[in-house]
Amino acid sequence: MFVSSVAVGLALLPAAFAVVHDVQVGANGLTFSPEAIYADPGDQVVFHFMAKNHTVTESSFAHPCGRREGTHIDSGFVPVPANTTTFPTYTIDVTSHDPIWIYCAQAAGTPNSHCGQGMVFAVNCGPEDAPNSFHNFRNAALEVGKQLQAEAEAEAPPAPVEHTTAAYGGLTIPAAPTPTLITQVITLSTSTWTTTYSSYPGSPAATPATLEGEVHRVIVGGESGLVFDPPFVSALPRDTIVFEFRQSSFEDPCRRLEGGFDSDFQFVAADATEFPTWNYTVTDTAPKWAYCRQRTPTSHCGAGMVFAINSDESSGRSFAAFQNVAETLNGTAVPSTSDEGSDDADDDGSAMALGASKIGFTAVLGLVVAALF
Repeated sequence: MFVSSVAVGLALLPAAFAVVHDVQVGANGLTFSPEAIYADPGDQVVFHFMAKNHTVTESSFAHPCGRREGTHIDSGFVPVPANTTTFPTYTIDVTSHDPIWIYCAQAAGTPNSHCGQGMVFAVNCGPEDAPNSFHNFRNAALEVGKQLQAEAEAEAPPAPVEHTTAAYGGLTIPAAPTPTLITQVITLSTSTWTTTYSSYPGSPAATPATLEGEVHRVIVGGESGLVFDPPFVSALPRDTIVFEFRQSSFEDPCRRLEGGFDSDFQFVAADATEFPTWNYTVTDTAPKWAYCRQRTPTSHCGAGMVFAINSDESSGRSFAAFQNVAETLNGTAVPSTSDEGSDDADDDGSAMALGASKIGFTAVLGLVVAALF
């Protein structure tokens, strides 16, 4: 009986002394934190997804950025909405002292590969002076990223002309960037699909944050005056932006883009307590340029009341550059058209258009309240 008791006690030791290792995913950019751990059989590793949209996927030391064939360790894409306080987790069980090599599969096979930028993790890797150290594993992943970058640059079309001119006024502006066509398999929750899209410099990945998309709320006008607040956003496909304005182009900031979106004016009484909203759903990651088309008594666009979606803030075609084009041209030399409000109308039409314009601006302020509350 004594021997049996000891045997039972020893059998229970692994469970009694099992350790749970917590790892944060994406808490500090494209990182796992900690980046490597040592664990015993019976231990668990719990991955806490802290931001953006990442995966926990098993690879191998020889191929750090490729899914290991036959593996059961693959969380799939786990999006984390902004401002969330509840973070999703994914748990793996350690069954031996053999190394486990992990990477993030976001944007795999593209120059934007998270793994290629060093987003890898290891369980029971070799010591620092060993061939299978974490340092060597991460360096191998970075080499994959360098190779993907080199291949993309080799296939890239010739660089565009650095500058061009605005649609009118003779103003010199940075030339539009040349997009790269990318085909990517996207997995989100239980859904998987293939998308082909034009990737612009500085644009976000094409994977939606959630299946329904997130909502970006934009204050139009309000206490800050003739501004959009925030003046630009980074949005993913399926995201919705709540605002009131009309789309334009970088070269011609204060005129409607042919075929672009347009909320039109929203009419709101001065004593209204419920306010209309207008939504725009993002379908890709290309830059979009927009403005307020109110021109009475002066051009709001010319005063800098413009907005951007997915502008490349590290380039010459940033939001500030777009706003500068609008303010420099100031809405001047813009041929008036019937859909622009009060210009070129008869006496009755002018009075009605002027009233609509004034009410339209009141509606813009009303939209601010609806967006905020």
